[in-house]
Amino acid sequence: MPSRESYEVHKEEKSLVQKAKRETNQEDILAAALGMRMGPQKPPATFWQPLKLFAYSQLTSLVRRASLRESDRTPKYEKVHNFKVHSFRGPHWCEHCASFMWGLMAQGVKCADCGLNVHKHCSAMVPNDCKPDLRHVRKVYSCDLTTLVKAYNTARPMVVDMCIREIESRGLKSEGLYRISGFSDSVEEVKMAFDKDGEKTDISVNAYEDINIITGALKLYLRDLPVPIISYDAYSRFIEAAKLTDPEKKLEAFREALTLLPPSHSETLKYLMAHLKRVTQNEKYNLMNAENLAIIFGPTLMQAPNMDAITALNDIRYQRQVVEVLIKNEDILF
Repeated sequence: MPSRESYEVHKEEKSLVQKAKRETNQEDILAAALGMRMGPQKPPATFWQPLKLFAYSQLTSLVRRASLRESDRTPKYEKVHNFKVHSFRGPHWCEHCASFMWGLMAQGVKCADCGLNVHKHCSAMVPNDCKPDLRHVRKVYSCDLTTLVKAYNTARPMVVDMCIREIESRGLKSEGLYRISGFSDSVEEVKMAFDKDGEKTDISVNAYEDINIITGALKLYLRDLPVPIISYDAYSRFIEAAKLTDPEKKLEAFREALTLLPPSHSETLKYLMAHLKRVTQNEKYNLMNAENLAIIFGPTLMQAPNMDAITALNDIRYQRQVVEVLIKNEDILF
């Protein structure tokens, strides 16, 4: 009858054999994923370790996406991925089809906003479920509006919120508000501060006594947006609405046009129009009415998409009319 000691030794040996078999199976799976043909003489363990680390780190993202429930994968509102051709270091797998990404350079594309890695041919099939990560959003100005609000998980861009709060706290009665330009170097300084410090940017009276610097920074932010507040897709509907002469039909056309805006654009426009309405309520002091503000914000909030110069020039007066209608009817349109 075998002793207890021999039984324990046999049990330990059996455990080691099973562990070795599991590791062999893992190596065979990894070799298959990499498209490697293994002969009878397999590489040593030191060969497999770095490959395993690479593989497991890449497969983590695949498991993460596969484990999401359908309700979790449905975004509150769509945000298309900002894919750019990318050269990956080490083995990488497509996060859409789970296949290996072959090549030494430009193996696929990577979303500049959320970091999603996919084949170039898979990028067309990826749903519009981009969830921007602050690690990938490197600036505030010139950043897509939807990307910025989703990365910071806010309803509106911080620049709009912070500048408007500052203007309303100390500048509503300033003569020529939004018409008078602030010192350009100081406006650029505010821009760089937002890009660097984000919500921690100091735009108080202690930092910038001239309120026109803050209005200039807000106008610059709106002007620098890759997609204007009134998006290219909705542009023509707003222009058509402005051309209508019947008041009721005009307002109804504006309501329909507003539904075409992405949620983040619509929310920002609503907040901005409410602010400009309060500016006009102080016209006695600042001398700025809805028409004056519309002249300033018309070309800032909407830009003609791919139109010839003559058409774009003719649209300027309608752009002004669009903003004027939005300001005057802010309480019933939003």
